[in-house]
Amino acid sequence: MSLTSKPVLALALGGGAARGWAHVGVIRALEQRGIRPDIVCGTSIGALVGAAYASGELDRFEQWIKRLTVVDIVTFMDFSLNGGLIKGEKLMGFFEKTFVDRPIENLRLPFAAVACDLHSGAEVWLRDGSTADAVRASLALPGLLTPVHYRGKTLVDGGLVNPVPVSLARAMGSDLVIAVDLNADLIGRHLKEHETDSSSSDDKQRAVPVSDDDNSSGWIEHVQQQLQKRMPLKWPAWGDKDTPPVPSLFDVVASSINIMQVRITRSRMAGEPPDLIIAPKLADLGLMDFHRAEIAIEEGRLAVERAVDQLDELL
Repeated sequence: MSLTSKPVLALALGGGAARGWAHVGVIRALEQRGIRPDIVCGTSIGALVGAAYASGELDRFEQWIKRLTVVDIVTFMDFSLNGGLIKGEKLMGFFEKTFVDRPIENLRLPFAAVACDLHSGAEVWLRDGSTADAVRASLALPGLLTPVHYRGKTLVDGGLVNPVPVSLARAMGSDLVIAVDLNADLIGRHLKEHETDSSSSDDKQRAVPVSDDDNSSGWIEHVQQQLQKRMPLKWPAWGDKDTPPVPSLFDVVASSINIMQVRITRSRMAGEPPDLIIAPKLADLGLMDFHRAEIAIEEGRLAVERAVDQLDELL
């Protein structure tokens, strides 16, 4: 970069399942400040939102996620115990019919997604070919979505190796990288749900659900019913009435994923620091709360507002 040229700005969008809808709020808030990245890359849900943005489809994509209901989410679930709980064919079929699948190299903005080679553990950068195939591979969260066979490799979620792809953004030629980390405050989130709630002054600066007394658990009940049909289990009795309840299978898996992604993110960004980290406060959103897009988007916007001073210094 010369002293007179404009720096090349990249947006690195991290993984985090349903919390990824916050990326839309981040992008909108940056645009409102006149900040438009030259490069977009993403991991997992960050790859999905990044692809929508890079292809010029973010408006339609945002309208769609805001309309999602629990029923819609259950509809997309094609259950399988062969490599993952959900095959993902219904979901990707919907995307291919609703949004045009362009080659990555033909998108409006340079774009790339991160996946992981299940056999070697190697990080895989998907920078050309079908955008839908790249996104599906990056989304393949182990245990939830089945792996993808792609170009001779078996690929799973890129969050296993690079939850916030700063290194990829650098490799794509960026001078400045804004990283969006969705996992900054998640450790123990699922296991704390049943503890006594406490308020703090920080709640005034975050988008918190008004109430949990809705049908958000409906899809979880559906998953449990499907699992019981395919894998009937009888659990042993645990302790007595004074013993804390054992976390559910889903709580254990979700909390384990949170811990993994937080630890890997911290490690990767310590060695490959971005120029700015935007960290939405998303501990109130569950791994599969895809029907709560409004909350996530608003928190993404608020996260940019909290980083205004750093943005001004950076740009």
